[in-house]
Amino acid sequence: MTRQRATRSDSTRNRERILDAAMQCFLADPSATMSAIAEAAGVGRVTLYAHFESRTALVAALFRRTVDESDASLESVNLDGDPAAALDALTRSSWRIVARFHAVLGTARDELGEDAVRGQMEHALGRVRGVIERGRASGAFRSDQSADWLTFCYLAIVHGAADEIRNGRLTDSDATEWVPATVASIVTAP
Repeated sequence: MTRQRATRSDSTRNRERILDAAMQCFLADPSATMSAIAEAAGVGRVTLYAHFESRTALVAALFRRTVDESDASLESVNLDGDPAAALDALTRSSWRIVARFHAVLGTARDELGEDAVRGQMEHALGRVRGVIERGRASGAFRSDQSADWLTFCYLAIVHGAADEIRNGRLTDSDATEWVPATVASIVTAP
């Protein structure tokens, strides 16, 4: 292996260690400092800043990685067939991902702003909106409210459940039952 390739490998490993440490730090404390993240990653501040010029750049990279991992995880959810079954499967998968990464989402909103966060989540929201639009077209889902509104309600329920779990007011087993049931009750045609 050449010295240049070894240096690149070290750099890639350091970057991933920093992102992993940032995830753990933000899950424990959404206001974690760059110093705390560097310490958790086992790198110096110079190395941290060589990879991420600011906390904003670090949060943006971590959020992008989180969204990409979430999208990859949801790619395996079968959204074909019955829209109600597809939305149920998507809900059961999505809320667990959101519950796991919710602290990063809050940190990203604070650091990057709501519009930047929403922009990066558009692919995931498009997946939900697509199922809802298909359900509306088939008559399975309500048509008296827009697909955008129903998608927002879906998002609010999933994120609300993540908040409640994080704050100890909702158990994982209750959320497993209640989140999909609540989403279904909101989108189902009256």
